[in-house]
Amino acid sequence: MTTLLSLFFGAFLAATILPFSSELMLVAALKAGEISTPALVFIATLGNVLGAFVNWLLGRYLLQWRDKKWFPFSKAQLQKASNHFQKYGLWSLLFAWMPVIGDPLTFAAGALSVHLAPFLILVTIGKTVRYIFIGWVV
Repeated sequence: MTTLLSLFFGAFLAATILPFSSELMLVAALKAGEISTPALVFIATLGNVLGAFVNWLLGRYLLQWRDKKWFPFSKAQLQKASNHFQKYGLWSLLFAWMPVIGDPLTFAAGALSVHLAPFLILVTIGKTVRYIFIGWVV
Protein backbone atom coordinates (compact mmCIF):
# COMPACT_ATOMS: atom_id res chain seq x y z
CA MET A 1 0.00 0.00 0.00
CA THR A 2 2.88 2.36 0.79
CA THR A 3 4.34 1.77 -2.67
CA LEU A 4 1.06 2.67 -4.35
CA LEU A 5 0.57 5.83 -2.27
CA SER A 6 4.17 6.92 -2.85
CA LEU A 7 3.86 6.32 -6.58
CA PHE A 8 0.53 8.15 -6.74
CA PHE A 9 1.81 11.24 -4.92
CA GLY A 10 5.13 11.17 -6.77
CA ALA A 11 3.34 11.04 -10.11
CA PHE A 12 0.96 13.78 -8.97
CA LEU A 13 3.82 16.07 -7.95
CA ALA A 14 5.73 15.31 -11.14
CA ALA A 15 2.82 16.66 -13.20
CA THR A 16 2.60 19.89 -11.25
CA ILE A 17 5.14 22.68 -11.15
CA LEU A 18 7.36 20.78 -8.73
CA PRO A 19 10.42 19.03 -10.15
CA PHE A 20 9.93 15.32 -9.56
CA SER A 21 10.50 12.10 -11.50
CA SER A 22 7.58 9.73 -11.57
CA GLU A 23 9.37 7.56 -14.11
CA LEU A 24 12.11 6.67 -11.65
CA MET A 25 9.53 5.88 -8.98
CA LEU A 26 7.63 3.65 -11.39
CA VAL A 27 10.81 1.83 -12.43
CA ALA A 28 11.72 1.24 -8.77
CA ALA A 29 8.23 -0.09 -8.01
CA LEU A 30 8.33 -2.33 -11.09
CA LYS A 31 11.76 -3.69 -10.14
CA ALA A 32 10.54 -4.47 -6.62
CA GLY A 33 8.00 -6.81 -8.22
CA GLU A 34 5.53 -6.65 -5.33
CA ILE A 35 2.66 -5.14 -7.34
CA SER A 36 1.47 -5.97 -10.84
CA THR A 37 2.58 -3.81 -13.74
CA PRO A 38 -1.00 -2.84 -14.74
CA ALA A 39 -1.76 -1.68 -11.20
CA LEU A 40 1.41 0.43 -11.05
CA VAL A 41 0.76 1.92 -14.50
CA PHE A 42 -2.80 2.76 -13.46
CA ILE A 43 -1.75 4.45 -10.21
CA ALA A 44 1.06 6.42 -11.87
CA THR A 45 -1.29 7.54 -14.64
CA LEU A 46 -4.02 8.53 -12.19
CA GLY A 47 -1.64 10.64 -10.10
CA ASN A 48 -0.02 12.23 -13.13
CA VAL A 49 -3.34 13.11 -14.79
CA LEU A 50 -4.66 14.63 -11.56
CA GLY A 51 -1.49 16.73 -11.33
CA ALA A 52 -2.05 17.90 -14.92
CA PHE A 53 -5.63 18.76 -13.95
CA VAL A 54 -4.26 20.99 -11.17
CA ASN A 55 -2.16 22.79 -13.80
CA TRP A 56 -5.27 23.18 -15.98
CA LEU A 57 -7.12 24.71 -13.02
CA LEU A 58 -4.21 27.05 -12.32
CA GLY A 59 -4.19 28.15 -15.93
CA ARG A 60 -7.92 28.60 -15.96
CA TYR A 61 -8.07 30.74 -12.82
CA LEU A 62 -4.63 32.20 -12.04
CA LEU A 63 -3.37 33.55 -15.37
CA GLN A 64 -4.04 37.14 -14.28
CA TRP A 65 -1.01 36.87 -11.95
CA ARG A 66 1.47 35.77 -14.64
CA ASP A 67 3.60 38.88 -14.14
CA LYS A 68 4.23 38.16 -10.45
CA LYS A 69 7.62 36.85 -9.32
CA TRP A 70 6.10 33.81 -7.62
CA PHE A 71 4.22 32.71 -10.74
CA PRO A 72 5.34 29.13 -11.55
CA PHE A 73 5.95 29.52 -15.31
CA SER A 74 8.11 32.01 -17.15
CA LYS A 75 6.76 34.11 -20.00
CA ALA A 76 8.95 32.11 -22.37
CA GLN A 77 7.50 28.79 -21.18
CA LEU A 78 3.95 30.07 -21.54
CA GLN A 79 4.67 31.50 -24.97
CA LYS A 80 6.25 28.26 -26.16
CA ALA A 81 3.30 26.23 -24.88
CA SER A 82 0.80 28.66 -26.45
CA ASN A 83 2.64 28.52 -29.78
CA HIS A 84 2.63 24.74 -29.63
CA PHE A 85 -1.09 24.83 -28.91
CA GLN A 86 -1.85 27.21 -31.75
CA LYS A 87 0.19 25.12 -34.19
CA TYR A 88 -1.05 21.65 -33.21
CA GLY A 89 -4.28 22.36 -31.37
CA LEU A 90 -5.78 19.95 -28.89
CA TRP A 91 -3.64 17.08 -30.18
CA SER A 92 -0.61 18.68 -28.56
CA LEU A 93 -2.04 17.51 -25.23
CA LEU A 94 -0.92 14.00 -26.15
CA PHE A 95 2.57 15.31 -25.33
CA ALA A 96 1.73 16.65 -21.88
CA TRP A 97 4.02 13.94 -20.45
CA MET A 98 7.14 15.51 -21.96
CA PRO A 99 9.70 17.13 -19.67
CA VAL A 100 9.97 20.94 -19.75
CA ILE A 101 7.00 21.58 -22.06
CA GLY A 102 4.38 19.27 -20.52
CA ASP A 103 3.56 21.29 -17.40
CA PRO A 104 3.31 24.65 -19.20
CA LEU A 105 1.26 22.93 -21.91
CA THR A 106 -1.37 21.76 -19.42
CA PHE A 107 -1.35 25.20 -17.81
CA ALA A 108 -1.79 26.83 -21.22
CA ALA A 109 -4.73 24.52 -21.93
CA GLY A 110 -6.49 25.93 -18.88
CA ALA A 111 -5.54 29.49 -19.75
CA LEU A 112 -6.86 29.00 -23.29
CA SER A 113 -10.14 27.61 -21.88
CA VAL A 114 -9.77 24.15 -23.38
CA HIS A 115 -12.80 22.12 -22.35
CA LEU A 116 -12.12 19.70 -19.53
CA ALA A 117 -13.35 16.49 -21.21
CA PRO A 118 -11.04 16.60 -24.27
CA PHE A 119 -8.22 17.81 -22.03
CA LEU A 120 -8.57 14.82 -19.70
CA ILE A 121 -8.98 12.32 -22.55
CA LEU A 122 -5.90 13.44 -24.48
CA VAL A 123 -3.69 13.95 -21.43
CA THR A 124 -4.70 10.55 -20.09
CA ILE A 125 -3.90 8.84 -23.40
CA GLY A 126 -0.46 10.43 -23.63
CA LYS A 127 0.49 9.77 -20.03
CA THR A 128 -0.84 6.20 -20.10
CA VAL A 129 1.12 5.32 -23.23
CA ARG A 130 4.28 6.70 -21.64
CA TYR A 131 3.84 4.60 -18.48
CA ILE A 132 2.88 1.49 -20.46
CA PHE A 133 6.07 1.91 -22.47
CA ILE A 134 8.13 2.16 -19.28
CA GLY A 135 6.38 -0.92 -17.90
CA TRP A 136 7.12 -2.80 -21.11
CA VAL A 137 10.79 -1.78 -21.15
CA VAL A 138 11.34 -2.67 -17.49
